Amino acid sequence: MIDTARLADWMDAAGLPGKGEPLEARFLSGGTQNEIYLLTRGEEQSVIRLPPENAPADRDKGILREWRITAALDGTDVPHTPAIAVCTDHSVIGRTFYLMGYVDGWSPMGARNGWPAPFDTDAEARNGLAYQLAEGIALLSKVDWRAKGLHDLGRPDGFHDRQVARWTSFFEHNKGRELDGMDVATNWLRENKPLDFIPGLMHGDYQFANVMFKHGKPAQLAALIDWEMGTVGDPKLDLAWMVQGWPEDMHSPAAANTSYVNLTGMPTREQLVAHYAEVSGRQVDDLDYYLVLAKWKLAIVLERGFQRAGDDIKLQSFGPIVPKLMREAAELAESTEYKS
Repeated sequence: MIDTARLADWMDAAGLPGKGEPLEARFLSGGTQNEIYLLTRGEEQSVIRLPPENAPADRDKGILREWRITAALDGTDVPHTPAIAVCTDHSVIGRTFYLMGYVDGWSPMGARNGWPAPFDTDAEARNGLAYQLAEGIALLSKVDWRAKGLHDLGRPDGFHDRQVARWTSFFEHNKGRELDGMDVATNWLRENKPLDFIPGLMHGDYQFANVMFKHGKPAQLAALIDWEMGTVGDPKLDLAWMVQGWPEDMHSPAAANTSYVNLTGMPTREQLVAHYAEVSGRQVDDLDYYLVLAKWKLAIVLERGFQRAGDDIKLQSFGPIVPKLMREAAELAESTEYKS
């Protein structure tokens, strides 16, 4: 729990609204990486994001990284949570934290049992959700990250070499089984990496789970959220990460059985990629490379969870997903004639 008395004193000293009003904190979500609470003080509402109490000390660096990105998005076209304040003084509540504006919207993570009204019955409005999703990272890719002081957030030089080296090493460290197709996909990525790309701000885990929408139609993004993986790199990996699981047939059973949302009748991958290209101004002719990288990387990320699953049913469910992703990466690599 949060010591609301000490937090309120800090907020007063920082000159934040609501001085003198009682402060209430309500837990919204969280796990091993972050905890999120809704703060209410009179008529003022904000959100606090902080590491859990037992988090390692280096998690503070992650919180500050998220804060830098959140603050940098102010004044841009990217839908985001407003940056309010950050605190690194552990004497306040024992952890580094930051405050951001409360977003009155809804998350697709709550759409496991169907899209909320009016998107459940209005196909055109529902299509807008997908186009808005693609538009979010297109706008993100256009942010002038140097002007926003993010020149040292990532290392775009050698980005693709490091992706392959880092995640191959990560897999070997957590290795519990062989994955069919991994050698094929890994070698292909090494041999076909883009020779040139336009660096940009990346989300790192871009999908429906990490955005919020405004209520009602037309579909409008309210905010991109959860910046743990944010960096400066190659934004087209965000695009591939978003669409790598998009089915070929948007009216097939596969469209209805994605991990947490029903994509039936949504725009096709080609339509979303075209919309991204139009908004971002980036060419997407080499998207196959990024799709191979996205499937390959996601397989390795999920494999780590599977190898540490224990009795966790969710992590256990990654077991059959991982080999499928890696085979898809290898098959796409073998079928692609693109050479950078």
